[in-house]
Amino acid sequence: MAGWLTYAASPTFAIMGLIAANDATRIALCSAATSILPIDGMTAMYLLMSLFHLPPWLRLASTAERVSNR
Repeated sequence: MAGWLTYAASPTFAIMGLIAANDATRIALCSAATSILPIDGMTAMYLLMSLFHLPPWLRLASTAERVSNR
């Protein structure tokens, strides 16, 4: 059960990033001008954390690909 917990972080942070992007004010990241993309500091943090926790999914995909190629 604990092994499967590693797979919960990346999708959770991705969903939280989407929610934060939906609620974000339209200010540019590190700029005084307005931005086209609704990315603020919290959205960027959640998306980066989602990418940081992606390796378990990549290992799972790699293992599944090796098994299907046999």
